Amino acid sequence: MTQGVLADHQIADLLASGAITATSDIADGQIQPASLDLRLGRVAYRVRASFLAGRDRTVSDRLDQFQMHEIDLTGGAVLEKGCVYVVPLMESLVLPAGLSGAASAKSSIGRLDLLTRIITDHGVEFDRVPKGYRGPLYVEICPRSFSVVAQTGQMLNQIIFRQGQTIMSDDALAALHATSPIVDGTPVISDGLGFSVDLRPASGDLVGYRAKPHTGVIDLGRVAHYDPADYWEEVHTDTGWIILDPGAFYILVSRESIVIPPMQAAEMAPYIAMVGEFRVHYAGFFDPGFGYAGAGGTGSRGVLEVRCHEAPFVLEHGQTVGRLVYEHMAALPRALYGSDIKSNYQGQGLKLSKHFR
Repeated sequence: MTQGVLADHQIADLLASGAITATSDIADGQIQPASLDLRLGRVAYRVRASFLAGRDRTVSDRLDQFQMHEIDLTGGAVLEKGCVYVVPLMESLVLPAGLSGAASAKSSIGRLDLLTRIITDHGVEFDRVPKGYRGPLYVEICPRSFSVVAQTGQMLNQIIFRQGQTIMSDDALAALHATSPIVDGTPVISDGLGFSVDLRPASGDLVGYRAKPHTGVIDLGRVAHYDPADYWEEVHTDTGWIILDPGAFYILVSRESIVIPPMQAAEMAPYIAMVGEFRVHYAGFFDPGFGYAGAGGTGSRGVLEVRCHEAPFVLEHGQTVGRLVYEHMAALPRALYGSDIKSNYQGQGLKLSKHFR
């Protein structure tokens, strides 16, 4: 198999061969251009703390140690803000040697400040599936800003599959930009494509949203349902800077418009810890076709999920806050993000999750 991130038809081949199994038939739209959406199983376990299985244990072993009670998800159930849950997923893996996986929260989930991370038997890292892994998959869920209603079958996370060396070098990324621009303006390339925050919008002074501290629940199954004013405070500035409050969660947007060409995928990564006392949520994949003109986009902004840590921090317009790590695809996807599938965020700017109207 060619090195790179597996495309949609190659993921379908994994399903056909039994390398991916599931307790229920794969749902329509579950296979994305470069990833597979993962579905919640029937039960959630409330646990005392977040954990990794560790090299010598299974997740089931750890649940025996840390489980507090079980919650039936088949009819929907509330997962409380500030609590930690572990949910067995419908999908399991029997990966061939040399094939690994990497997982992340789906875009709408990250924008709710819903921390979701995949864990595996004998795992020592979140969201990473080692080469040749054989076993079940679990998701740890920790609602941080809002309590949510979750239900069996919902897709909160996605997984990509990597064969061999997939990450593009800086030289290769610069060469790609020269032939198929990946960003408007001059790219900042250093271990990926750097991006910055937009605090001087072209019109108006709305630059972002801040999560309100005491709100109602959000049903993850409801789309375009909730009034943003019930859950978010608007963030305005005419100075080109804002002060981030410790512990607060913000939705901001990148200054750059980003493009993921058809033969590339990308993963959002943190920039460097020394840039300040805040963190941009980095568990996010960008499918081939995101922002691509041929797939209905003319460059799309990256939405930034930002949390401030110990001290108030001044964030300024144009400050570099993260980077996109581009990867080679192993094959051209049959469908691209935005053109052939239902894509919520093609051509996006500053935008809340799909749950808000």
